[in-house]
Amino acid sequence: MPGVSVRDVDAQKFIESYAAFLKRQGKLAIPGWVDTVKTGHFKELPPQSPDWFYVRAAAVARHVYLRKSVGVGRLRKVHGGQKNRGSRPSHHVDASGSVDRKVLQALEKIGVVELNPKGGRRISQTGQRDLDRIAQTTIEAEEEEEEEE
Repeated sequence: MPGVSVRDVDAQKFIESYAAFLKRQGKLAIPGWVDTVKTGHFKELPPQSPDWFYVRAAAVARHVYLRKSVGVGRLRKVHGGQKNRGSRPSHHVDASGSVDRKVLQALEKIGVVELNPKGGRRISQTGQRDLDRIAQTTIEAEEEEEEEE
């Protein structure tokens, strides 16, 4: 199936497979604070999954792939959520900027994203090639599962 891109794959399946690829590869630098930090001040607890940093990195890589340029502020808004304010109405709160910034820096270090001269980050050529390859393998795995059923 030539010409498969990230847009052709279900988001959840792609993020799972790309996170597994990043973990297998072992090149993504993970900060030491990932087991204790919350992903936003609207959360009560830190993430329960030990691989959450890889999942966030895969989600950020996909988000940058689908858009021309993405900055930390936009990612904070995307990964934000509703803050429970007790008896008062809930409001949207942005996610932690430090987490998204460190994810972008880690992806930049392994060559998936690069700095955009106009601001923010964009997908690099090698990053686009890697993500398209992962999308191809994800679609092939889906087709094999359908054939088995």
